[in-house]
Amino acid sequence: MQQQQHRSPLAPRLKRGRVPFLALGTAAALLLTGCSTASGSAPDATASTSADPQRRITLTYDGGLLVLDAASLEVVGDLPLDGFNRVNAAGDGRHVLVTTTKGFQVLDTGTWTDEDGTSKQADPVLTDLVFPADTAGHVVRHADKTILFADGSGDTTIFDSADLLEATDELPETETIPSEAAHHGVAIELEDGTVLSTIGTPDARTGVRVLDDSRTEIARNEQCPSVHGEGTVKDEVVVFGCSDGVLVYDSGVFTKIQAPDAYGRTGNQYVSETSSIAVGDYNSDPDAEGYDLRQLAFTDTVAKTTKIVDLPEGVGYTWRDVARGPNDEVIVLGNDGSLHILDEQTGAVTDTIEVIDAWEPPAEWQDAHPALVVQDGVAYVTDPATKSIHAVDLASGDITTGELPGVPNEIAVVTG
Repeated sequence: MQQQQHRSPLAPRLKRGRVPFLALGTAAALLLTGCSTASGSAPDATASTSADPQRRITLTYDGGLLVLDAASLEVVGDLPLDGFNRVNAAGDGRHVLVTTTKGFQVLDTGTWTDEDGTSKQADPVLTDLVFPADTAGHVVRHADKTILFADGSGDTTIFDSADLLEATDELPETETIPSEAAHHGVAIELEDGTVLSTIGTPDARTGVRVLDDSRTEIARNEQCPSVHGEGTVKDEVVVFGCSDGVLVYDSGVFTKIQAPDAYGRTGNQYVSETSSIAVGDYNSDPDAEGYDLRQLAFTDTVAKTTKIVDLPEGVGYTWRDVARGPNDEVIVLGNDGSLHILDEQTGAVTDTIEVIDAWEPPAEWQDAHPALVVQDGVAYVTDPATKSIHAVDLASGDITTGELPGVPNEIAVVTG
């Protein structure tokens, strides 16, 4: 697939229109007849093969999970599952972790690459394997490890991402690290075995602690009220969001970067491991209702500075609508229905691609609203209003659309 060409930050803002859509509703309906799979064991390796890895997309809807072929956007699996469920790629290119009431349940999307380099595909299966967790929360993938956080206990569970590829009847070996108290938190393990984990209680979150590879605490910082989310940028610098700025961990040293506003909340970080710029969502109004955000926080982790970037007039977004592109550019799915491409250094809009109709921000964060994931130069955009998903080639602006049998909510992409 053609990669997006680098654009100068001084390049003029372009506005591209839509190209004719390829509707796949009929094909999807036919596939649903024969490809729905119940919970059970992982699929056998007696599957179709292909020369190159085949990406697949997992979507949640009210009552189940959909698995799509990422190239054609055809539905290859419809798996019933009650409740409000969240999905995160597990980090091994094949599995998705589904957040359920029991913990993190393993979904085998049915696409993987063998050790000999052969790509294989099979029917998706929601397996019976579950990483137990009291109120399962954040999933982090870094340095070939997958890190799970249980809000109800404060436990951090860590496993080698690749080990999940071999899991058929039992979970891979894991390590569990308890917190001082249960809280809505997050943790990450660095390449040298260091673990950073949030500090908090059910009533308040205050900062981050550092554990060495023997799990002895070696540092902490409690100057990050309402700490939430994390992101790792170039040279393994880690950034956490606070309600008054961000907290940066760089080579054993914490730096608190104060927000320009008395209340300046950053909750999520959108990062690239080849860029030293971390981008966070930003809200300066503590009384704001809903999830209609209008600014982004760009943190230079080398200079240890943060600047606030305004989106174009009238354009808002939610925490689900920001990603980084193949050249570290910042991509925002605005509630005007367009993808806005921002230069990571200046924050200037360098390109705009119209994708869907304008949409309203959700009243509650769980409510279905458009979501964005970017993988290998393709932006996948969900559209609950039309029960569809769109694949946008960021280089050409070409758009392919697939119709869905349900209203999409959350999205995760595996590489195969």
